[in-house]
Amino acid sequence: MALALLPILILILVQTQADFSGQAEDRKVDLQLAAERSAGDIKARLDSAQVLLRALSPDALGPYCAPRLTALVDRLDGYEGLYRLSPSGDAVCASGRRDGLRSGVAPAAQADWFERLRQGEELVVVRAPAGAGYPAALIIAIRAERPMGRFDGAMAAVIPLSALQPDIQDPALPSASEAALTDGAGRLLVASDPGAFKFADGGDVSGWVARARDEGSAVFAAKDSRGQRRDYAGAVLAGGDLYALLSAPAPGLLSWARLNPIGSLLLPLGAWLTAFAAVMLLSERIFIRWLDYLERIAALYAKGRFSVRPLQAMNAPSEIRTLARTLDEMAEAITVRDRELTDAIAEKDALMREIHHRVKNNLQIISSLLSMQQRALTDAPAKAALGDTRQRISALALIYRTLYQSDDIRHADAREFLTELVGQLVASEAVRGPVVVSSVEADSLFVDPDKLAPLALWLVEAVTNAQKHAFAGRGGALSVRFRVHGETSTLEVEDDGPGPSDGAEAGVGRTLMGAFAKQLRGEAEFVAAPNGGTIARMTFATPEALSPTDPADKTGGADGTGAVRSR
Repeated sequence: MALALLPILILILVQTQADFSGQAEDRKVDLQLAAERSAGDIKARLDSAQVLLRALSPDALGPYCAPRLTALVDRLDGYEGLYRLSPSGDAVCASGRRDGLRSGVAPAAQADWFERLRQGEELVVVRAPAGAGYPAALIIAIRAERPMGRFDGAMAAVIPLSALQPDIQDPALPSASEAALTDGAGRLLVASDPGAFKFADGGDVSGWVARARDEGSAVFAAKDSRGQRRDYAGAVLAGGDLYALLSAPAPGLLSWARLNPIGSLLLPLGAWLTAFAAVMLLSERIFIRWLDYLERIAALYAKGRFSVRPLQAMNAPSEIRTLARTLDEMAEAITVRDRELTDAIAEKDALMREIHHRVKNNLQIISSLLSMQQRALTDAPAKAALGDTRQRISALALIYRTLYQSDDIRHADAREFLTELVGQLVASEAVRGPVVVSSVEADSLFVDPDKLAPLALWLVEAVTNAQKHAFAGRGGALSVRFRVHGETSTLEVEDDGPGPSDGAEAGVGRTLMGAFAKQLRGEAEFVAAPNGGTIARMTFATPEALSPTDPADKTGGADGTGAVRSR
């Protein structure tokens, strides 16, 4: 496509270059005409000043000369001062200035411009001398004569250069144009941007004045002090004393594109875009939209929605249909495999629940047999030993019942398990003696059966110990607390009995409690409760890779959040 468009592009570029050359020449002509217009405007301003001076000259020696000149300067725009000079160059009448600055017009006996008037010139236009009080101003002076033609001094006006500077806002001027005024030697008097009128080689614009003086105007090109190539056009203003100079950036390599954007840029670009749009439309209709469609189907498969089928691709080209058929077969294979895995997991889950249920039933049968044997015994210690064994077996049975009743058969919630176990232990002894009130405060934590068994058996021994030594014959209050503190956890059983006794430390129950604590990588201790009674405490390592089921318990539940109480 690019090769096909190449001849058209070359032809357009050749035509554009020819148009650009003609426009560049027209641009220089416009710049020259603008300089001549500016010179004409400034000359008209100077001529009006000359007419004013000639009108004032006869009456400039009266008693009210100074007030009249001052009033004229205040009312007229663009005048800094009006003066009447004697033949010796002294100011015999001058307009006043509120700021007290002097113009440097008088005394003018030794000034070149005054000498030129003395020698017979009718009009002189020069720049005000340095330090005269007018940093950038012109002195316009006319010769005054007596009736017999004898030199009688001069009438002078001071005009600021800012009032004479060419207007660079002229719409006929090229963009970024600058303007300046020069004297007869080519020295800058005032400029909108002095840097535009200083050349890169260190020179100035003085060389163009001779040509402008001979031909009335001049056009040339040069690089300014910033290295930018510019076009210059100048014209003479008044005699050979004042010149107007305009400057504009020369056209660059790509300026032709700005001068003629439609023919140089938009036309070839439009042709290229048309061809490109045709190619894109064809590729879109044939390939891209089908690839986008298959990409959306693949994104749905990535989210697990394998029931979606790429049926619309049956109308696509053969390559797209092959790819769609492959995606369809892959989705079907994944669906079949997922169904088989789901069925296998469900079957395994049902089998594990059945195993847990049968284990629980077997343990329940063993507990019932021990209960029958316990009732047949008459020896009190043997009867108590069988009772303790039954409670341990019931605790293990409760573990398996909790597992097969929970949503996840691999773990059990410690909060629910401990609450139910404490209630079961207290209820089993409620019919044999005074009432025991129990409360459970437990954090929620997933615990697997390997960790739950020693935890449950330790709790059974702690509660049994409290029932034997703290609540025997009197009842009381039993508090169970389970807290998770990051890497460690604590399980406490507190009673309101008479307190710990030294003689009970060597019993079987406490020996078993120490063994169960070691299985959990912890330790057990018995301490006196603050309000009386005994606290059995086990501190152990929190099971790894397990987290609380209640988000509020992740901080350890030290504030009692998630506590469950039972009676």
